[in-house]
Amino acid sequence: MALINAELTNRDFGFTIKDITGANQMNIDIPADQGGNGQGMRPMQTVLAALTGCSGVDVVMILKKQKQEYTSMKILVDGEREKGKEPSLWETVDVRFEFEGTVDPAKAYRAAELSINKYCSVAETLRRGGTKISFEVVVNGELFKVAI
Repeated sequence: MALINAELTNRDFGFTIKDITGANQMNIDIPADQGGNGQGMRPMQTVLAALTGCSGVDVVMILKKQKQEYTSMKILVDGEREKGKEPSLWETVDVRFEFEGTVDPAKAYRAAELSINKYCSVAETLRRGGTKISFEVVVNGELFKVAI
């Protein structure tokens, strides 16, 4: 059985993607100005979504082990793709981890660093494709900077 099943569910470019169980799904489409209907994530956005999910799971696991008590966690990702190339890969990706709560900024930074540089398979996949990944950590509205 296939791990992923994609079915064209909109006559133009809209696909419904389901996992092996069929219980989890997402929609992929392209913007209307490119011929689609804008009824889903763009394919390359799903790569960044995979990065946030992969890294987010790592960071949560690490912070739980460290008994850090955060009330919220957000991951914001931005990136630039290669210009004038087909295919156009992610050239740079910037990840911002934002935490609220009783979180030691050094521990949050270390968790993000371990995820992005060691544990996250999606980050490594992007790096092997030539992507430069940077990250920053914000705790309770303050950017945490590491002394060099």
